[in-house]
Amino acid sequence: MKVVIDLIEDIRESINNNVNYTVAGMLLTEDEQNKKNLIYAGEASVASFYVDEISKELIFTVNKDEKALEIGELVKHLLIMDMKKMMYQVKLSVSDEHAPQELVGFGFNATDAKYALFIMK
Repeated sequence: MKVVIDLIEDIRESINNNVNYTVAGMLLTEDEQNKKNLIYAGEASVASFYVDEISKELIFTVNKDEKALEIGELVKHLLIMDMKKMMYQVKLSVSDEHAPQELVGFGFNATDAKYALFIMK
């Protein structure tokens, strides 16, 4: 389980809050030959996010038709959250038909300037 404070720390440590990065949701799947390995299974741009006060979650949403969310826009909102919200779970919503999924990790692609939110298939 990843929470907001984990996300803030990772963005700071891995990409130094670089405003040129955009946020992407990346799908991982288990390697059939070696269950310890994970395989890249696709990605989509994250367009927005919202806080669900009832479920205590920060939910990112994928929308390929909208502009990708920039780190600069995200960080300015995260840093002003109160301490209780820092412990909200972070999830990714890939469609309206599916419940938001827990993140399994974070990462980045320096070549494409993308910050990744990883979920499992």
